[in-house]
Amino acid sequence: MQNASYSAEAYKKQQILTASPEMLTLMLYNGAIKFINEGIKFVKEKDCLKSNKALIRAQDILIEFMATLDMQYDIAKQLYPLYNYVYRILIEGNMKNDVNKLEEAKGIMLELRDTWSQAMKKAQQEKNTVSVTAGAING
Repeated sequence: MQNASYSAEAYKKQQILTASPEMLTLMLYNGAIKFINEGIKFVKEKDCLKSNKALIRAQDILIEFMATLDMQYDIAKQLYPLYNYVYRILIEGNMKNDVNKLEEAKGIMLELRDTWSQAMKKAQQEKNTVSVTAGAING
């Protein structure tokens, strides 16, 4: 079983190392949602240590999002306060074991993740259209 665990970990590491910046962002959104879900589960089970650990991991992802925003762009200026809000309600939900706050944070992260995913799909479609058009012009 240990070998299978090692293989899964190696695969996950390889995915991260070869992922595009866009895909890494999607992976971070998914990670934050996963950790918030774990935090909610452990709060409900009254396991404060495990909920704290999971929610801190989600908070760390929000810190990473805020730290890597390029504030030259308007979207970054709009995302920063939203990320900061989610970060703060995660802290509050963690400190007070407040599932409602954690659910609110999860809802916002789900919306952000879904929006990001749609933007990635649209960008890929536009890229494919440009490639086909360029091929037709050059062909």
